[in-house]
Amino acid sequence: MKRGKKYNEVVKLVDKAMLYDANEAIDLAQKTSVTKFDATVEAHIRLGVDSRHADQQVRGAVVLPHGTGKTVRVLVFAKGDKAAEALAAGADFVGAEDLIPKIQNENWFGFDVAVATPDMMGVVGRLGRVLGPKGLMPNPKAGTVTVDVTKAINDIKAGKIEYRLDKTNIIHVPVGKVSFGSEKLGENFQTLMSAIIKAKPSAAKGQYLKSVVLSTTMGPGVKVNPAKISE
Repeated sequence: MKRGKKYNEVVKLVDKAMLYDANEAIDLAQKTSVTKFDATVEAHIRLGVDSRHADQQVRGAVVLPHGTGKTVRVLVFAKGDKAAEALAAGADFVGAEDLIPKIQNENWFGFDVAVATPDMMGVVGRLGRVLGPKGLMPNPKAGTVTVDVTKAINDIKAGKIEYRLDKTNIIHVPVGKVSFGSEKLGENFQTLMSAIIKAKPSAAKGQYLKSVVLSTTMGPGVKVNPAKISE
């Protein structure tokens, strides 16, 4: 893949063989951002688990203290009082069965997170094949299947992110924007890592944090020393 001149210049700042402290890695990730827009800082965390086994799944959600810097559009599956509550709490879209053809037939995905009240999961389940692969299926572990729709919406709007393993046992999540500065990014990163460490399955053996890499949109990866990351 051909890289631009700017990228080729900044990549020299990163020692590929080096495992940096988290604060150094955050500083470097910001320095090596090459986009004209306010790039997202992402964490890529490889875990020493096997996601094919149910007892080694790592999945959950955490509210980043400074948010992600992104405006999140929330869709809520609810009826009656709960639908009214969702609208009052600032949900961008609220509906029930009427949303099924819109999503299934019109291929509409104008939202970033879906929340559902438990009584709506029978309806939402019919969208599993469509929402599942996109990571949009409401899930109790992530707090997106709940009767407390107000809290769910407030948390998501405040910067709640969901983390889950992909097929290669890596978690990919945003930790903020370059414009946040080192301190806020550092606090977001520490909050995320604490949550992932606490979520360690009891069935996981050996080294849990295999590798941690920070990067910005289109920027080079900076390796973080996993041995120096604590709860």
